[in-house]
Amino acid sequence: MSKIVILGAGISGHVAAAHLRRKLAKEHEVVVVSPNSNYQWIPSNIWVGIGRMTSKQILFPLEPLYKKKDIGYKQAKVTTFHPEGDTETLAPFVNVEYVVGEQKGKTEKVTYDYLINATGPKLAFDMTEGLNPGTNKAYSVCTYGHAEHAWGALEELIKQMKRGKKAKILIGTGHGKSTCQGAAFEYILNVEQELRRHKVRNMAELTWIANEPQLGDFGMDGMLLSYGNNIMKSSEMVEMVFEDRDIKWIIGAGVNKIEDGVAHYETLDGDYHSVTYDFAMLIPAFSGHGFKAFDKNNQDITEKLFKGFMIVDADYTPKPYEEWSVQDWPETYQNPSYPNIFAPGIAFAPPHAISKPRVSKNGTPISPAPPRTGMPSGITAKLVADNIIHTIKGKKELHHKGSMGNMGAACIASAGYGMTKGSGISITTFPIVPDFKKYPDTHGRKLGKTFGEIGLAGHWLKLALHYAFMYKAKMKPFWWLIPE
Repeated sequence: MSKIVILGAGISGHVAAAHLRRKLAKEHEVVVVSPNSNYQWIPSNIWVGIGRMTSKQILFPLEPLYKKKDIGYKQAKVTTFHPEGDTETLAPFVNVEYVVGEQKGKTEKVTYDYLINATGPKLAFDMTEGLNPGTNKAYSVCTYGHAEHAWGALEELIKQMKRGKKAKILIGTGHGKSTCQGAAFEYILNVEQELRRHKVRNMAELTWIANEPQLGDFGMDGMLLSYGNNIMKSSEMVEMVFEDRDIKWIIGAGVNKIEDGVAHYETLDGDYHSVTYDFAMLIPAFSGHGFKAFDKNNQDITEKLFKGFMIVDADYTPKPYEEWSVQDWPETYQNPSYPNIFAPGIAFAPPHAISKPRVSKNGTPISPAPPRTGMPSGITAKLVADNIIHTIKGKKELHHKGSMGNMGAACIASAGYGMTKGSGISITTFPIVPDFKKYPDTHGRKLGKTFGEIGLAGHWLKLALHYAFMYKAKMKPFWWLIPE
């Protein structure tokens, strides 16, 4: 019998648990450790943040589902890693601390045969002075709780605008190394449409602020894509959308301080500026959780497991941008020091950024971190689960491989909610990490597989995916037929 412990119940952790439990015999144990009591479909947080969905529509409690599906569940947070065990516990284990109920504060050693680290990122609001959700008129949509709070503030501002108040709204990234520009992009377009729906668009000035060197970079070095019968840069597409909706933009900006209604930022040219606002939604930096790891003699071996995020089968050799390659990226998400430990999704340490790194004239990094959310998180989680299953069944080699350098991804960016007036921007990218050797003339990606479309159909598809993935996450009949 094997015991697989999964840390985290987000997209990666939940997908891995579901596939493991479905494919493994009941004699094998699958245990999820997560401080969160609910599963949330994060891509729909933006709709909670504009009041078009409630939290209840994007989440459900984990414990009843896991109990029904024979998946162990501990509402706890991991504190330390012990991949060699210790003098008392010979099996590898993680220390966890319970976070609720009578067991709150209690610690436990959770042993495992295989460990999947799907803890995702720490939302590092503290890396930007004054950036704390709900303070200084700045908000977040990174969690359903944050999104609810954001909608409460935005709704009140809309009421004030209806009474004649002019307002400034600032949306984008809140740190020079933030990622998840896509979520902020969706949010600003949805906010813009809601203002029109409430007939106060003329009362608001909307501004996009981001660490991107150009619009449409999205931490992916931008894209050259097929758009109808034309070929268009992603920067041109986003500029077209922003101009059509009268959204101003500030790019190459690293926000470094937030005060009440004021965002201070540095630009790549080394200048310092500030912009005022009445409502802001700024995506924070993502960081690792600062986990520590120890060997069987209780000696610190954190560097074997973590490089901020977890070390996997990537090439972490420092090299200049010109020497970056798709071969640098991991394929199995297996830790090289401890082959029974894996880290899919955001939990793995990328070998480097995807966009060319940039620093200001003052030496401040102002460049997006590489995105690993959404579809890549699900795909890599399933891949890891399948490799563990095959290993348990006696296969020595990991046959399931999937690098972001040969993996495609589809993203439906909501551009406004509504069955008749909604809009969505459908973008597919292949590969996620550009391969300049294979596709030298099309910015490292294959045209035809990298394309964009804008229209009402995109909203319908985004909405359909919401319900499809909630169905899948609840493990309802034939859920596995829905792809990651």
